Amino acid sequence: MKMKTAPMGWNSWDCYGAAVTEDIVRRNAEFMAEHLKEYGWEYIVVDIQWYEPYAATNEYHPFADVVMDEYGRLLPAVNRFPSAANGAGFGSLAEYVHSLGLKFGIHIMRGIPRQAVHQNTKIMNSDRHAREIAKTNSICAWNTDMYGVDPEKDGAREYYNSIFELYASWGVDFIKCDDIARELPHEESELIMLSKALHGCGRLMVLSLSPGPALLEKAELYKQISNMWRITDDFWDKWELLYDMFSRAEKWCTHAGAGHWPDADMLPVGPIRQVYDVNNWTNFTQDEQITMLTLWSIMRSPLMLGGELTGFDEFTMNLVTNSEILAMHANARHSHQVWRREIDGIEHALWIAADTKGGYYVAVFNLGDKDSDISIPLADLEIYDGVNGTELWSGEHVEKPKSLSVSLKSHGARAYHFTYN
Repeated sequence: MKMKTAPMGWNSWDCYGAAVTEDIVRRNAEFMAEHLKEYGWEYIVVDIQWYEPYAATNEYHPFADVVMDEYGRLLPAVNRFPSAANGAGFGSLAEYVHSLGLKFGIHIMRGIPRQAVHQNTKIMNSDRHAREIAKTNSICAWNTDMYGVDPEKDGAREYYNSIFELYASWGVDFIKCDDIARELPHEESELIMLSKALHGCGRLMVLSLSPGPALLEKAELYKQISNMWRITDDFWDKWELLYDMFSRAEKWCTHAGAGHWPDADMLPVGPIRQVYDVNNWTNFTQDEQITMLTLWSIMRSPLMLGGELTGFDEFTMNLVTNSEILAMHANARHSHQVWRREIDGIEHALWIAADTKGGYYVAVFNLGDKDSDISIPLADLEIYDGVNGTELWSGEHVEKPKSLSVSLKSHGARAYHFTYN
């Protein structure tokens, strides 16, 4: 699936963990359609364990009973997703999301349900059964729902074909597959089989691989078989994780391209962790959120909002609807770090990208714990006389500078667009 720009949307994990319900999904979809769709936000993704009736937080119930059909294919828990009744699955919910002009996605785990293996369910369009294809020594370290599938066994490909045929019949547009991105090389053949089944199901779907950190030496494989892959484990609202992302972004940025993007994970902005307390809010400062969205945008990471959309305040709305920053996300190409160094004892990073519509995008980051004032010669960027610039967060204009004078808050960022005119 050759998308021109990295996906933008909302995912339920940061707010609701494994416990999201249909009414929550619908209200976030409605908010996105009314307030965010015009800025490019379009995916609504239901995260993990939608098939577990009693999921309540970000923690999993070990060996929980799950909802599945006679072929071992997981189904939405009707007590949480009422429109799934009578065999509708996610079809009705996906149809509603589509009616708003948006796209619908779900989270899945690699493999086949352990419950299906224990019951030895039939495999659709095969004379084989679940126990014959299960790889019972291939298990997820943090979730007990699944066994791996052995690609060498007859019936394995038919099982994967059957689940993606089901998702296609529901109208799914986005698959986030977990317990797979970093499980290489030992589960590489299962990943390839899964990808072939998805791409052969007759419906275009984004394939997102989790969790990270993905393996840099497998970059070309990820690019050939998926649309996005996590370069980090779960990313949360801690400065040390955001600081660490600069090193990951530097290594991975050159692998962003037509239809495939390194994924820096969800954006934990606004109200998050709502299953624990509705008063919970991101711990990132406003400057750290600006740094995060600037880095994600210039490196072209997918943008997946993690907060409860209906609770966004004015700052958060302005953050995620800045059309110039989102234009950088869409139009930046050949993004890379120019340097990362200490200036007056404070660590800074400088990034640049070409703009497909002409000119350059430049981002400057203060990674230190003090405010700073620095001057950056445009020659550092190999940009010389005659450019005019605009700072994308403030709208401030810069006319024909030979150097860029930048005032930065601690953990803050500025982003510029330069053109020759």
